[in-house]
Amino acid sequence: MTYPPPRLIFWETTAGCNLRCIHCRRIEVADQLTPQDLSTAEAKTMIDQIAAVGSPVLVLSGGEPLMRPDIFEIARYATDAGLPVALATNGTMVDADLAQRIKASGVKRISISFDGADSATHDAFRALRGSFDAAIRGFKALRDVGLPVQINTTVAKHNQAQLEGVLALAKDLGAVGLHLFLLVPVGCGVEIAEDQMISAQEYERVLNWLYDVEQSEPDLQLKATCAPHYFRVMRQRRAEDRRSGIERDLPASHARQLGGHPGGHPGGHPGGQMHAATKGCLAGTGVAFVSHRGEVFPCGYLPVEAGNVRREAFGDIWQDSPLFAELRNPDLLEGKCGACQFKSLCSGCRARAYGTSGSYLAEEPFCAYDPASRTVILS
Repeated sequence: MTYPPPRLIFWETTAGCNLRCIHCRRIEVADQLTPQDLSTAEAKTMIDQIAAVGSPVLVLSGGEPLMRPDIFEIARYATDAGLPVALATNGTMVDADLAQRIKASGVKRISISFDGADSATHDAFRALRGSFDAAIRGFKALRDVGLPVQINTTVAKHNQAQLEGVLALAKDLGAVGLHLFLLVPVGCGVEIAEDQMISAQEYERVLNWLYDVEQSEPDLQLKATCAPHYFRVMRQRRAEDRRSGIERDLPASHARQLGGHPGGHPGGHPGGQMHAATKGCLAGTGVAFVSHRGEVFPCGYLPVEAGNVRREAFGDIWQDSPLFAELRNPDLLEGKCGACQFKSLCSGCRARAYGTSGSYLAEEPFCAYDPASRTVILS
């Protein structure tokens, strides 16, 4: 059996970063490029291998990818190979000149992370005073050269009360999207998990808030990441609406959540292909992550290696990895995820399961849904 190609590939271009975010998925962060980083030639070989598999979105992440002096050469090479290229940056290094170079390299979309609606909250989590204002300047510089920019926000206890403020920030800046990331206890996140992880019940409230916002903000691309149970919430809320006699048109963001390609064809929304999903957890099924050392993981938060592009072709890893084969079989899920009616739609966050239990097939530990009673337990 030949498995369909991935939709998204995240490449950790370098471990080097100019920030020290306390929730970083990396345990160790360098303040400069490291000898282990894939070389320019190795990066191009990997891109050729990915292009041979299909045309997934290639997200250049880090660390901070703008610390690589060859990042624009690599972005252009990937663009010319037929891959849609996105750039995930903290925004603090971007000025008008750099924004123009990013655009010229062929990058189609940028994401900048904001960990709060104000500088005090963001700067505390980013461990650098002034990083909020610098990210705002970077955002505006990118927007001014015509690049679509989305905001990524990791939701945790420090900012869960600021979601309305983050939404207002996204609208004020003219962001094309707002992606909410639910904290995964991995890397540096393990150390803060007890203090910062919100409960399953709070997750449920956040995801229902997101559903409501999608009804009122149809032009803003909204997406829940590392929160596969949003697909269950969406299904349940729409069923409730129908029982109440309410028929709504699906917002464009729902079409993207459910696997539409509103940017994959002429006339679609720019960047929609960067946004589309097919189901809840995509680790090893629609997504892969390549580390700065060439290791291939199911996602950036699940540190179980499927192979290494320095030793074997990406396509062979994607098709033949026993790890990926397990993740693609929902019948292998354990605990309440295995018994859940929504397991093929949701699958639970495999990284969060691994981070809390040591097993990537264990049940999602931060889900309030009880499949036995088919109810959400909110207390």
